[in-house]
Amino acid sequence: MDLEMTNAQRAEVLIHALPYIQKYYNKIIVVKYGGNAMINEELKEAVMGDIVLLSLIGIKVVLVHGGGPEISDMLKKIGKESRFVDGLRVTDGESMDIVQMVLAGKINKNLVNLLQNKGGRAIGLCGVDGHMIEAVQLKEELGFVGEITNVNTQPILDVLEKGYIPVISTVGCDNEGHTYNINADTAAARIAGMLKAESLISMTDIVGILRDKDDPSTLISKINVSDAPELIHEGIISGGMIPKVECCIEAIRRGVSKVFIIDGRVPHSILIETLTDEGIGTMLV
Repeated sequence: MDLEMTNAQRAEVLIHALPYIQKYYNKIIVVKYGGNAMINEELKEAVMGDIVLLSLIGIKVVLVHGGGPEISDMLKKIGKESRFVDGLRVTDGESMDIVQMVLAGKINKNLVNLLQNKGGRAIGLCGVDGHMIEAVQLKEELGFVGEITNVNTQPILDVLEKGYIPVISTVGCDNEGHTYNINADTAAARIAGMLKAESLISMTDIVGILRDKDDPSTLISKINVSDAPELIHEGIISGGMIPKVECCIEAIRRGVSKVFIIDGRVPHSILIETLTDEGIGTMLV
């Protein structure tokens, strides 16, 4: 079977995408970038290409990223062990320096570079820039792990207005000059909410929310926010998925129209979710 697309088929694909392009044109989409798609080089290239494409057709994409595995690697290199409490990294002063270095330095600038190599225009920001993510200490035993008190969207809007893709690392700050490690899911949800984004796309390492976790055909393609507590109670949403879904619900309560949980391991999953009928993950409304 010849898998080469004909020009007519290519045209057909573009025509099918047209209503979606119109729907999202000039609107803001926040992409929370994490999981395997951040580690696998081929997937990383695909994600950056997707974001540049969306940006070039007039969609305002805001990229929010974490970097847990890279932080753990760097801490290991200096002989520090990573400790977690309820899924959050215990962050002492020395660890916080590393977190800031890895997130706001290495990862952030690498992503900016990749986007630019794909023909996009990107500017890297962290939550400290323009006092964008204001935070206080979440719990004493976690050290410099922050709880967001406010998101100042002006720096993001300024960058978008000039035609750049803002790439945001989730480091927060307070008025005393302390910096905090902020959970990337939480930050992306708050940023999307404050921007009143058209959608928030959360990239994960699962296909979406499944009725039966061992059977991909039981994907729940749409969940109403009011049904989520019942799904948690039934154990359908469980473990590390609970805080992710809670962040998604928070985004919708703050004014985001739709939230998608998609499988970042599928190449071009962002485009499939944004520009086609099918979509591939779970949508929360």
